[in-house]
Amino acid sequence: CWHGGGLTWFVLRFMCMLALLLAVMVIQSETLGTLSEFGPDDEIGAANRLSPAAVVQAAKLVKTGKTYALGIETGPDTPAYGPRKFQMTILQLDDGVGKPAGTNQATGNDDMMYTYMGIGSQIDGLGHLGVNHTYYNGVHAKDFVEVTGLTKFSTSNIPPIVCRGILLDMAAYLGEAILPEGTVFNEKEITGAAKAQGVRIQEGDVVLFHTGWMNISESDPKRFMAGEPGLGMGGARFLAKKKIIAVGSDTYGLEAVPFEQEGVFFPVHQEMLTRNGIYLLENMDTRKLAEDEGWEFLFVLGQPRFYGSVQSIINPLAIR
Repeated sequence: CWHGGGLTWFVLRFMCMLALLLAVMVIQSETLGTLSEFGPDDEIGAANRLSPAAVVQAAKLVKTGKTYALGIETGPDTPAYGPRKFQMTILQLDDGVGKPAGTNQATGNDDMMYTYMGIGSQIDGLGHLGVNHTYYNGVHAKDFVEVTGLTKFSTSNIPPIVCRGILLDMAAYLGEAILPEGTVFNEKEITGAAKAQGVRIQEGDVVLFHTGWMNISESDPKRFMAGEPGLGMGGARFLAKKKIIAVGSDTYGLEAVPFEQEGVFFPVHQEMLTRNGIYLLENMDTRKLAEDEGWEFLFVLGQPRFYGSVQSIINPLAIR
């Protein structure tokens, strides 16, 4: 900065210092995320926007009573982000091998699973992805990440998500049955699809995207995991400004892969989870809902309440 004399020099110096401070704040915001609008102790992010009034309003969308399971069946062959895997063992309590219990000859089985929680249809919690080891609301990993479970941001603490849901058929809007991998949709495409379907994104919504990519999981699982169409950074920031609760898609990772910017790894995850506390719903089976043109519906999710969980396998419902 130019140095003058007297008062002019003082003013210029003050302005330089202020500019430097603002630059540091911007860098910190980009690096560490931002503090929650819901307070320094907030751990549930956008779920704070849930309310009984919103549930009552969303319930009015139910006209036919038709339900749609948005979760896929999860098993050992489910395409998954490596090294995630799924394994189930059935334990025969006494079925076929032991003496039945009681005079009523009771027999039975039990099951034991060894699995990653982020496999199949899943919700990403706020402790899933951060920026340089700092997560939602400026919390550093050292302050909540334990081998035995997260002490903050566990998906078990997310309240039941019952609200208005909307589905945007990006495949139809962009004129493809299945959008190619790397296809990016941002604000222009999102608002265009919403207008074409006659719906508006509102505060407190869950927004789902249909890209047709789920069909690839069955016909070519290797291709399914090698790339995907999805949300771009401009679209993520647009949705964040709309103050939605969660965003999801029929892809394994929501955002476009290959990424918009080379060398930048899952930036949409950081934008939504770390900076805005908005949950991500992955591998949503939107096919039947899109086929029926179910653009708005009652969305219902009561996720499993596993203590300390980063993510959770889910089967949310759309009810029309």
